[in-house]
Amino acid sequence: MTVPFDDLHAAAAHIRGHVAGPLHVGAPLGIGKPHRLLNALYDAAVADAARPMTLYTALSLDPPTGGSDLEGRFIGPFAQRHFGEDFVRLKYVDAMRRDALPAHIAVEEFYMQSGAMLGSRQAQRRYASLNYTHVARALADRGVNVLVQKVAANEDGTRFSLSSNTDLTFDVIDALAAAGRPRPLVIGEVDPELPWLGGAAAVDTAFFDVLVMPPPPHPKLFGLPRQPVSDADYAIGFYASALVRDGGTLQIGIGALADALCHALALRHTDNAAYRRVLHALDPGIAAHPAVVASGGLDPFAVGLYGCSEMINEGFKRLVEVGVIRRRVVDKAALMRRANAGTTSALDDELIERDGEFLHGAFYLGSPDFYAWLRDLDPDTRRGIGMKRVGEVNELFGLDEGLERLQRRDARFFNSCMMATALGAAVSDGLDDGRVVSGVGGQYNFVAMGHALPDARSVLMLRATRPTADGPESNIRWHYGHTTIPRHLRDLYITEYGIADIRGATDEDCVIAMARIADAASQAELLARARDARKLDLRFVAPGAWARNTPQQLRDALAPLRRDGTLPDYPLGSDFDVVEQRLLRALAWLRTQTATRRGKLATVFEALRAGIGDDTPALARMQLQAPSGLGEHLMARLVSLGLRRTARDGATGDVIAPTSAA
Repeated sequence: MTVPFDDLHAAAAHIRGHVAGPLHVGAPLGIGKPHRLLNALYDAAVADAARPMTLYTALSLDPPTGGSDLEGRFIGPFAQRHFGEDFVRLKYVDAMRRDALPAHIAVEEFYMQSGAMLGSRQAQRRYASLNYTHVARALADRGVNVLVQKVAANEDGTRFSLSSNTDLTFDVIDALAAAGRPRPLVIGEVDPELPWLGGAAAVDTAFFDVLVMPPPPHPKLFGLPRQPVSDADYAIGFYASALVRDGGTLQIGIGALADALCHALALRHTDNAAYRRVLHALDPGIAAHPAVVASGGLDPFAVGLYGCSEMINEGFKRLVEVGVIRRRVVDKAALMRRANAGTTSALDDELIERDGEFLHGAFYLGSPDFYAWLRDLDPDTRRGIGMKRVGEVNELFGLDEGLERLQRRDARFFNSCMMATALGAAVSDGLDDGRVVSGVGGQYNFVAMGHALPDARSVLMLRATRPTADGPESNIRWHYGHTTIPRHLRDLYITEYGIADIRGATDEDCVIAMARIADAASQAELLARARDARKLDLRFVAPGAWARNTPQQLRDALAPLRRDGTLPDYPLGSDFDVVEQRLLRALAWLRTQTATRRGKLATVFEALRAGIGDDTPALARMQLQAPSGLGEHLMARLVSLGLRRTARDGATGDVIAPTSAA
């Protein structure tokens, strides 16, 4: 019988009273995590040092905080408005960040908020490197005895939806049963803010042992701030879009690169002439690129795409709205064979339209506008979106391999990485000293599927360089001390300078292809290292065209398309007001200009000489309209300089605003 609670501490006491011995608590990643209930469990555990508790989870989202420096002055007011003054921060996250978890409390995460725990010894020690699809098995091995999750209720409160997180709950329960372990105590915390999604996500009341219905007010769901898209991001996204075949299957990640890709796909469908102008500006010969000829296309989508991605996000919203994501799949192998062969009957088409779904995901995460879209879906669109177990989405042999192969025709799996080697390995989740930035998540799953499906491709996207104190540093390395995707799984890489198709390539061909898409300043060293390692013909000379791989060349190529609105700063909408958008450009410019010691000195000198500008709204937003003291006067001058410079040349850069997942 399901036991209801409206008091969080009473619910925590009930959980502790009905589980013998140490508590092994599983909680979903992202927004499905019941923050208030977890805090109540954490408080009770802290007060009872004789009883250990371990929490198994991932992506513990924590809003950024403000500070007195420029970025802090920007972030503080934005975070308060965007996340809400009553947003419930996770107490264990704060403790773990300070290495202050009590000795009898442990937290294991298999995916971390990107870069948030690089300095935490406790977080780094207890990180579990797991493929997303292996997490349920690992939790069963650890003997999880409590599962907690946010849920949405239907109108009369008789049924509940796992909504944002169908990814692991069912799989963990099944894995425990298969291992001969007892069913865990299953607790649902009802959140009226969580959108209702039916189908496989919906369960009866009896699914839960405990239902917690905390009284209002109900805090906002954690909203990812949408980031501005830079020139490099747009170039990567448009190159990637040309690899997508009409009638195929699409998986994407999250962040500015994914936003750029989705904008490109939407433009390809809704304004094909403008889409082709962007590609021509990047590479007049792109239509003849072997990878585009063999794998993709440039035309609008006559059939449309099927979305199958562990995470549903802002980009999928746009693609559904403009009609790119619309190819429906059904769980009937014979019917899918006929659909793929183009031999369906009128009755077949009617069944596909009635029962088919065009978008499958295992969890979702996005902006407040994205959550509002999910809450307000029309019936037909809602029927077309199916939340599934991660084992159904992220691999082929979860339930019915033959059916899943039929559904995932011409699949394109797009993911981001931090770095790549000239021999084709990818670095996506960790540093060479062993510290974890984020996690493997589902990236390996999708790369493996890219090779397992005969007509699929795995595409890893990365920016060619990153800023450092010593100047720009190449993200294409000869060697790096950590690998996420090994080089024998190399397939397609994209930077802002083009596409490297290295599936099955020899080492020499791989080196040449990767150097071709590297920043011009790093090419000579890559080629020299390859020659020293006997991987490159000593007579090879880089073609002169490679020298055009520079940020300035890219900026010049895309400037007209920036000015005419084809490439907006925020292609999927913005969570920042117009003043904040100006400030973001200014602060991003300042970050770039001050990345080196010499640049910092030159920028400060120029700011001091130029003085404080007259952009009163922007200075007021930064609490610098009436600066006092040397520090505030310098900050006011720096902000004024950044505003002037970005207003003049329309420069954009990577966001410095709050973000939370890679």
